[in-house]
Amino acid sequence: MIDAPEMEHLKKLARLSLTEEETAHLQGDLNRILGYFEKISGLDTDGVEEMPRPVALVNVTRSDEPGDLLSSGDVASVAVERQDGFFRVPRTVDQ
Repeated sequence: MIDAPEMEHLKKLARLSLTEEETAHLQGDLNRILGYFEKISGLDTDGVEEMPRPVALVNVTRSDEPGDLLSSGDVASVAVERQDGFFRVPRTVDQ
C-alpha cells in the first residue's frame, strides 16, 4: 500500500499540486486499486484456458528494406529551429 511519504514522492514525479484533502482522496483511490490487483494476483488460474478474442492476434511485420536516403538539407528544412547543423529542441532534463 502507498503511505504518505510515497504519495508525496508520486506527486513530485507526476508534478501534481494537490491539497491535503485531494492527496488523501487520491491515496485512498490508489490503495483501493492496488488492493484489487492484490486480489486478482491471488487467484488460482492453473488450468484456466485463455478466453477467445473478438479479433485474432496477428503480428504485422515486414522485412526491413533500405530505401532512399534523405539529404541533411532535406531533413533540416523541416526543423522548427536549427543551430550549427543540428535540430534545436527545448531542454527536457533539469540540472
